[in-house]
Amino acid sequence: KDRYELLFRSPEVGLKNRWTLFLRDDNVAVINIRGTVKNATSWSANFYAPMIPATGALHLNDSTVFNYQLAENPAAAVHAGWTIALGHLAPTIMEQIHKLYKEKGTRQFIISGHSQGGAIAFLTRSYLYYEQKKGHLPNDIIFKTYCSAAPKPGNQPYAYDFDFITRGGWGLTVVNAYDWVPESPFTIQNLTDFNPANPMADIKSILKQQKFLIRTAGNMVYNKLERKPRKAQRKMEKYLGHKLFKMGIRKTLPQLKEPDYVHSSNYMRAGTPVILMPDEAYRKQFPSDGKDKAFIHHLFASYSYLLNSNFMLK
Repeated sequence: KDRYELLFRSPEVGLKNRWTLFLRDDNVAVINIRGTVKNATSWSANFYAPMIPATGALHLNDSTVFNYQLAENPAAAVHAGWTIALGHLAPTIMEQIHKLYKEKGTRQFIISGHSQGGAIAFLTRSYLYYEQKKGHLPNDIIFKTYCSAAPKPGNQPYAYDFDFITRGGWGLTVVNAYDWVPESPFTIQNLTDFNPANPMADIKSILKQQKFLIRTAGNMVYNKLERKPRKAQRKMEKYLGHKLFKMGIRKTLPQLKEPDYVHSSNYMRAGTPVILMPDEAYRKQFPSDGKDKAFIHHLFASYSYLLNSNFMLK
């Protein structure tokens, strides 16, 4: 078996975030990002779910601005809480990559994380790609990403970008088909989330050209269908954005400036999916109606079991 040497463990920063660096005996480094811990601050990083631009700047405190790029498309947007986590983790990640590259010639890195750690791992891979593109990291470093049990990190343009920069199997998302966490956060799709060529975006002008009855009926149906998702998105932004920032995030990070939000909640899964499919033996060992049903399909034990059974690893 491969041997792993612990090289570095970051302090807890941001919203109770931490990462650990290992070096495998074949000079492959592993950046492992910790998931949610039993702490209200750690959970607030998950629930602070308004979207912010995938390229921008976060004022983390009075002396620190985190400038980041996580996608090429200006329409790309990402989860606010996990981007704040990345902003606190990124400096030591960059520092340790440069150190390993210089001292040991390490050119292969695995980025991994489970649950919240997987979500942050998506964003970390995107960040390192664009840092490399800007010349802030050596071009001959290779990254591969494994995100297990990870929730959705951003909107459709972000997911497209992640899948493109990791094309060829370099960005994997491992999902237990019974796990609810990869189905979160809530996805609310509005007409403004579509690409501009979508004809529904111009439906009002199309209806104006129709006869009175068709125009009237069409407008009535359109308004009902369009209004409710828009209202739902605004409420999500209000409660999981502005209110949570004031009630929870600011208490932990008092100098953090509330970012400007993207008025979208069109969360999408990213990464090449590796689906773990439960069978009857799994259902007996991990019953959905047990006392731990909320997370029985999400923790390491169930994922390890399915990896072994689905891929004959035993």
